[in-house]
Amino acid sequence: MSPYVPRRVLVAGGGVAGLEALLALHDLAGERVALTLLSDGDELVYRPMAVAEPFSRGRATRYPLAALAAEVGAELMRGRLVAVDARSQTAITTAGERLRYDALLVAVGARADAAVRGAMTWTPESDPELFGGLLRDLEEGYSKRVAFVVPPGVAWSLPAYELALMTAWQVWGMGQDDVETTVYTPEHAPLGLFGLRAAAAVRGDLEEAGIRIRTGVCVMDDPLADGRLVVHPGEQPLTADRVVALATARGPGLVGLPCDGDGFVPVDGHGRVLGLDGVWAAGDATTFPIKQGGLAAQQADAAAASIAAAVGAGLDPAPFAPVLRGMMLTGRGKLWMLREFDDDRDAVNRRALWWPPTKIAGRYLAPHLAGLDGADAAGDAAPAGAPVELDLQLLPEPVRRP
Repeated sequence: MSPYVPRRVLVAGGGVAGLEALLALHDLAGERVALTLLSDGDELVYRPMAVAEPFSRGRATRYPLAALAAEVGAELMRGRLVAVDARSQTAITTAGERLRYDALLVAVGARADAAVRGAMTWTPESDPELFGGLLRDLEEGYSKRVAFVVPPGVAWSLPAYELALMTAWQVWGMGQDDVETTVYTPEHAPLGLFGLRAAAAVRGDLEEAGIRIRTGVCVMDDPLADGRLVVHPGEQPLTADRVVALATARGPGLVGLPCDGDGFVPVDGHGRVLGLDGVWAAGDATTFPIKQGGLAAQQADAAAASIAAAVGAGLDPAPFAPVLRGMMLTGRGKLWMLREFDDDRDAVNRRALWWPPTKIAGRYLAPHLAGLDGADAAGDAAPAGAPVELDLQLLPEPVRRP
């Protein structure tokens, strides 16, 4: 019989951040918590390879949430969080259900909004057939100029480069050697977020594929030119037959939670929602500007450790210290990039820099899913749900007190 009265911990959101938090809480807090997962879907749709689906190089993978929740003894409830009453420690769903909690972790993600009028907006949820139509137009010669646009405010631009590179190599393989492909981005260097070495490597891949790159520019509507797209600065017309743009993110704007002007939830380094007791948040729903699965998992780990400490698990939780990891599909291979912001360490390689070698690197969820898939990337059986050392330097982790 457990000597503890389990505290009710509600995890709202069945995506990467929510599942990472669920696994971390099970490991760090054990019998001290009674876990509930609230999700408006029945599956974890794992989408990091969705960008490759139109090119038959990958696909989204689906995992039943009921099985994932059962593995950690969590209750699964269907519903979507719309409001929080922090005074009564109650979460409210779209159906009007009121769920009591001792600790709430909000991991509901963000919504994607179209940012460039007239462009095809790409998101991981996009129908691959839409992009497939563009590829058919290029193959049949109906389109000769295609532009890939990173809108202002999009910090995670990597999919734009993947789409451009895979498109360029695909149409070249189709025998269309006169297609003009251009990437337009407000970044000062392609994927400069990863540092100078990564930017140089990405630029080299673009040049090899014959892709033009326009940095430091913004593509927007020209209200004086019948809504045609122009490139600023200079107000030059965007000359392209087809335009593909990334989406911008908008926060959930949940009732009862503080948020900024775009609906994102402010949190401290441990994921605690500012100004509220008993409420944490992680992932794309927070104000952290880079919306990326690996970073969402790291935020979830920090929040789970903070919750575990709050319920008496006897550990000193480490704050969120972002380590940016990105694997870019180049159309002819992969480019692995890593950057630690605290000490500005970076690395670039054509082979994996972390394990498991997946697009989304997380301490708990990545090895757990690799185990379910039967992945054997390191030559040994993947530890089912066990925390792992992702790369050469250990990630910050909670220090357990004796």
